[in-house]
Amino acid sequence: MKKGFKFYIALWGAKVGTALLKLLRRNATFFPGKFALKVCPDFIGKIEKPKTIVAVTGTNGKTTVCNMIEDILKDNNYVFIDNKYGSNIDAGIATTLISGANFKGKSKKDLAILEVDERSSPKIYPYLTPTYLVCTNLFRDSLMRNAHTEFISEILTKNIPKDTTLILNGDDLIASNIAPENKRMYFGIDRLDTDMDKCENIARDIIVCPKCNAKLEYDYVRYNHIGKAHCPKCDFKSPDIDYLVTNLDLDNKRMTLKNGNLTEEYDLISDNIINIYNILTVITVLKQLGLSREQINESLKKQKIVDTRYSEETVEGIKVITHLSKGMNPIACSRVFDYVRKYKGNKVVILLLDDLHEAAKGSENTAWQYDTDYEFLNDGSIKQIIIAGARYLDGYVRLEIAGVDKNIVVHQRDELSAIDKIKLDDIETVFILHDLYAMELKEAVKNKVEVIIKEKKKQ
Repeated sequence: MKKGFKFYIALWGAKVGTALLKLLRRNATFFPGKFALKVCPDFIGKIEKPKTIVAVTGTNGKTTVCNMIEDILKDNNYVFIDNKYGSNIDAGIATTLISGANFKGKSKKDLAILEVDERSSPKIYPYLTPTYLVCTNLFRDSLMRNAHTEFISEILTKNIPKDTTLILNGDDLIASNIAPENKRMYFGIDRLDTDMDKCENIARDIIVCPKCNAKLEYDYVRYNHIGKAHCPKCDFKSPDIDYLVTNLDLDNKRMTLKNGNLTEEYDLISDNIINIYNILTVITVLKQLGLSREQINESLKKQKIVDTRYSEETVEGIKVITHLSKGMNPIACSRVFDYVRKYKGNKVVILLLDDLHEAAKGSENTAWQYDTDYEFLNDGSIKQIIIAGARYLDGYVRLEIAGVDKNIVVHQRDELSAIDKIKLDDIETVFILHDLYAMELKEAVKNKVEVIIKEKKKQ
């Protein structure tokens, strides 16, 4: 594209704005790109891009996947640009490209790692062609904004450039079928002992064949629509996997990965199936970028899931675990609830979910809670549930519908005073399940729980 006067005004103005914001100790992660797009709407198309672009999209896991890719690349002395600290919509992408370009709009780096919001596809991909586009998964999420998985998958299919190579979750029958004409590769996990013949989740977003509308037959279900299936009436089926985990050794935190005739072992930094998928995604991407097994694994062993997603401490013999549970995202919450119920020992669960505290920002839609498997919290190992915040009554009703004994539920408006009612007798773990926008609240609750544990020890 010819750059023109507007482009240079947008670029130079954004550069100056970035410098001023940094002088004021403000994050220059969104405004420069917003300014550039206001002045020059096709700015992303005109600015020079790095030779290799990895874009990561999907409902869940894209931030974790991007962070891990970037950390491993840095550990192996790769130089690149990324939007790690910025927005994943068009303005954030523009800001990232501006930061990686000189005053002539020429790219200073050869590699970019970009997290991209699925809904922003029509504003980004017409102007930017990723070398690789990763789709972690496609699930129900923020119903008022994202409607349904078919809506999101159609947006992606319509806007992904034809020259982009796709790296897709082959165990996700929706994500694995976006942009069917594009070159692609799949990652996935072979059947596990914990996989089921029938789905136990409330939500499953692909039940009939998208080709002929016959009812799909699942060979096995891992959770929701993740698993392996085929159509008994036509040729539709789960794809053959290029990067296949053939063995998971959770006791020793190792996994065996098969790619063609090559079989390799990698270390795991988590035993949570969601994070195992994230690790597998990261390895698949890094192999495409030319990193060896040794480079990936040695750096992988240094990684940890960031504290905003998961943290674990032991206080006077009791584990205190914080775990991100995205509000308005029923599958993300259900996966965490499932992880909690299967965690060994007796537990207390503290729920600080979106629509149940001040961070809800006025949302009136609680439909997502009825797609969420609260039934997983109806488990004998969970001895107490504390639910508090602006929408504590909605959560309490959902727990009652799930059959949870109301005698073990503490429900009240104020989050911190609710913690005073925690019961720690014979408890081995306290789980604090929180939303992305409740970090300060999560820390305050965690600190109070730890104080109560220490005071109890003194008694």
